[in-house]
Amino acid sequence: MILTIITFIIVLGLLVFVHELGHFIVARKLGVKAEEFGFGLPPRIIGFYKNSDEKWKKIIGNKEAADAKGTVYSFNWLPLGGFVKIKGENGENDNEQDSFTSRKIWQRASILSAGVTMNIIFAAALISFGFMIGMPQMAGDLSYGAAVSEKKIQIMDVLPASRAEIAGIRLGDVIIGIDGTYFTSVEKLQKFVDEKSGQELKYKIRRGNEELIFKVIPEKMKETGRSGIGVAISEIGLVRYPFFIAIWEGIKSTFLMIWAIIVAFYGLLKGIILGQGVSADLAGPVGIAVITGQVAKMGFIYILQFSAMLSINLAIINFLPIPALDGGRILFLAIEKIKGSPVKKELENIIHNIGFSLLMLLVLIVTLRDVAKFNDWFGGIWEKIF
Repeated sequence: MILTIITFIIVLGLLVFVHELGHFIVARKLGVKAEEFGFGLPPRIIGFYKNSDEKWKKIIGNKEAADAKGTVYSFNWLPLGGFVKIKGENGENDNEQDSFTSRKIWQRASILSAGVTMNIIFAAALISFGFMIGMPQMAGDLSYGAAVSEKKIQIMDVLPASRAEIAGIRLGDVIIGIDGTYFTSVEKLQKFVDEKSGQELKYKIRRGNEELIFKVIPEKMKETGRSGIGVAISEIGLVRYPFFIAIWEGIKSTFLMIWAIIVAFYGLLKGIILGQGVSADLAGPVGIAVITGQVAKMGFIYILQFSAMLSINLAIINFLPIPALDGGRILFLAIEKIKGSPVKKELENIIHNIGFSLLMLLVLIVTLRDVAKFNDWFGGIWEKIF
């Protein structure tokens, strides 16, 4: 449980920090003052800044650095990423040249888009590095130069209420063997299970560093017309590429993942608009924390891969044209460009606050679903504490 919480804080904190770093870098490049750039979230522990004499000074706690010439670099108590406070980001100081509000529309849009861009660059860097050292990937149809090792048959999906889920088999589990028989291909395993319909099979599973036995009886599956236990499996191997090919494969995989996530978000939003409810596959902070813990047990390279996927998710969510998000603020810039004048700041703030409230409501709903879904996980934490 402690590993799950620590890994979750590190991964989420890193992704948020990278996002805010993007805003900070582009704001500085365009001559907009960043009043504070913090590691972690307030309250502040300590900060450092240059005064008008170009001398470094420190500030303890949340005191105001009245004589700060540039940015206050701070360390804060809550270890959840970071933040950047940009001068004029809320509409003030519009007459000052180093204020966000005073800059051209394309410059403001660039600053707002920079966090999303940085998350995508970070994801591509993680995936590229993963391919340099060996990244889990389907072993078939690989690009030139690929070297594959440690092949295994892994569970890629578990159908809800299936025999596999009831037995306790999970996404990411590796099938070592069935009834003492070991398999080198997915086709041979599927054929073996199909021929054992209605018979109890002993699945030998590797989960992290553990080897487990699950007893499951295959049944006829509507999806395939063959007997199975309700899992999707694939032959996975650690795929490694030479340096420059790894960079290209990392960039390519990043954009393929972006497209897949956009399609998934489209399906989610369509379901909400048509009143079909929130998808069962949608996870909130609690669900992500639990999944992070499961991934952490699988090893460093899986955490790397999962972090890249989360980084892309964070980028896409932030770029949606929803008030309170970066994409929503860019939408108001587009409206300003079209009508030739900005939307009244009071009205924009009200719309952003409403959007933020609705987002928090959605997060609350998904979190309550996650708590119900992962009640065993919470029960384990309760027992650890008490």
